[in-house]
Amino acid sequence: MTDDKATDRWLWPVLILLVIVSFALSVGVGSASIPPARAIAALLGSGDPVERAILVELRLPRAILGLAVGAVLGIAGAALQGYLRNPLAEPSALGVSNGAALGAVVALYFGIAEAHPALLPILSILGALGSLGLLFLLAGRAESGLTLILAGIAIATLAGASISLALNLASNPFAAMEIATWLLGSLEDRSFRHVALALPCILAALALLAWDERALDALTLGEDGAAALGVDLRHTRLRLLAGVAIGVGGAVAVSGSIGFVGLIVPHLLRPFTDRSPSALLWPSALGGAALLSLSDVLVRIIPASNELKLGVVTAFLGVPVFLVHLIRERRIW
Repeated sequence: MTDDKATDRWLWPVLILLVIVSFALSVGVGSASIPPARAIAALLGSGDPVERAILVELRLPRAILGLAVGAVLGIAGAALQGYLRNPLAEPSALGVSNGAALGAVVALYFGIAEAHPALLPILSILGALGSLGLLFLLAGRAESGLTLILAGIAIATLAGASISLALNLASNPFAAMEIATWLLGSLEDRSFRHVALALPCILAALALLAWDERALDALTLGEDGAAALGVDLRHTRLRLLAGVAIGVGGAVAVSGSIGFVGLIVPHLLRPFTDRSPSALLWPSALGGAALLSLSDVLVRIIPASNELKLGVVTAFLGVPVFLVHLIRERRIW
């Protein structure tokens, strides 16, 4: 276990450096090879207009979304693990990502998203909010991690079945294929319009999730202990529910379903903090941003006939890391 001073001394600089490097790679790497000197000139407005269009209109929004989506998934996972006192808690494991995806699929399936661009993230947020509310309703005040996991599995399965039903009943096979492809998760061909849709949701979620960091520390003593310390459990739960729903909903609306980021990043970073939930929130945001951004770079450089989907890559990266960490620890968190 490390102390706070040791954490501040090297963890934050390393994470910030990773974020900067991942952002630079995300802007610089792509199917069109642009040397760094020419890329800088294009970004400053004096280079080739085609290269400037590639960098500014295609790669820059994708790089921003990679950092923003990764950050909100990382901090949401850390907040849920702290609140529920369950190391397996994270948006996709508890059905929140599937709920958000279901809301987005409803918007796409019925053509609601065509009426106004904001309706897609709104319905995605409502889907995430509904899944989290159902989770807390099913789990009640249960302290057992198994209860929460089973409730999350039930919600994720229900949402997944509803998505499959929508795909099965889709009258247009091309629309069904488009929805299925979108559900795999990707930041390909995103623009500043997508940034404008997602970023307000993500920033609001970061503020809400960081609001109760001390309350999350108090909850390590249990709900009764936290209440004895003056924590308003009802408002804490509402802010957490709203923060996760708004953040995951806004992220899923532009990126599709991307799992494991919120599960893996807190596990990787927890040994380098004092293990309190408050000490893990912002490092998880930075770690999630770097992980997702680097994963998005990876999908571009892996040779394939079609670009790999981001959700597939994060799953392949996340599962082995989690299993190795679980086998190494083999203890109750």
